[in-house]
Amino acid sequence: MTGLPAQTAPAVKEALGGGPEPDGPRGNGWWNSDAGEATRRNLGLIAVLAGLIVIGIITQPDLYGQEGWFVSNVWAILKLGSTVGVVAVGMTFVIIGGGIDLSVGAIIALAGVWCTTVATQSYGTFGMIFTALAVGLAVGLINGFLISYGRLVPFIATLAMLVAARGLAAWISNKQTQQTDNQTINSIAAESFLGVPILVWILGVVVVLGWILLNRTTFGRRTVAIGGNVEAARLAGINVRLHTMMLYALAGLCCGIGAIMLTSIGTSAQAAMATNYELDAIAAVIIGGTLLSGGRGTIVGSLLGVVIFSTITNLFTINALSSEVQNMVKGGIIVAAVLIQQFRFNSVSLFFKRNRVTAPS
Repeated sequence: MTGLPAQTAPAVKEALGGGPEPDGPRGNGWWNSDAGEATRRNLGLIAVLAGLIVIGIITQPDLYGQEGWFVSNVWAILKLGSTVGVVAVGMTFVIIGGGIDLSVGAIIALAGVWCTTVATQSYGTFGMIFTALAVGLAVGLINGFLISYGRLVPFIATLAMLVAARGLAAWISNKQTQQTDNQTINSIAAESFLGVPILVWILGVVVVLGWILLNRTTFGRRTVAIGGNVEAARLAGINVRLHTMMLYALAGLCCGIGAIMLTSIGTSAQAAMATNYELDAIAAVIIGGTLLSGGRGTIVGSLLGVVIFSTITNLFTINALSSEVQNMVKGGIIVAAVLIQQFRFNSVSLFFKRNRVTAPS
């Protein structure tokens, strides 16, 4: 990499798809290698999920003992987290790219309200779906434009959009709940295909497409490069501004899909729908191992984060426990996940060695 500062050369190489530079002894062995870190984290999440299932079996053995109940409960958990899961896919791209989006819940509300107006419903199923996707995409592009070309901080830009989109949704709906009479839209949440709920099919398709986009395309490599080192990505020839705008557009498109799903679940839309979805999506992405500072993350990890939170909600529901305790548990899990991000598994012993207090002789 001639003509570039020495400290930026490795990052530029990674931005171009050459992979990260080896890091001493960490490259020896799968368990200690950087390449295996995402797999190790996902295995840990699967272990947590298995532990939650064991807790459910211990606390409610009669329910789990009923024939077919476990399978039906699995589908219920996946349906519960399907909308947040779709939003989390878009959020994963945004955070890996070094941004944040606090407006996803408001975008879902705006898209849902807009696609359920009387005028829009008169165009039928296609018109409603197109409107929801178009509104989500348009609002995402506005977010991206303000951040990329308006030089606004992502937190401020998306916070402003959160307020504005909720207000516009309330104005369009006149603060009323808008019912949908479209049977095709309503059947999305009620019907199954090949024994699998349609909501879960939608989640699966979005997750697979998101995984391919992140791991098998130039778009994904550029996203990681920008989140890891913006200047290095720029020196590598990446149009950072345009790419950042596209990341927020992708998040908005996922919100449009989520709006259709949530509208189908409630057979209606209102300005207050999808409240706190931005927090749920961000929490799931963090639990899945995506760094808040950007540059690292996985779609599979985000999906596992969503499933874990949905399982916790399900576990508290079947045990008739209060939502207050549930929120405290979720908060503790988020804090633990962020703390884990600060230390890699093989750095724990080194941390204690460096901070060990030696007793006076």
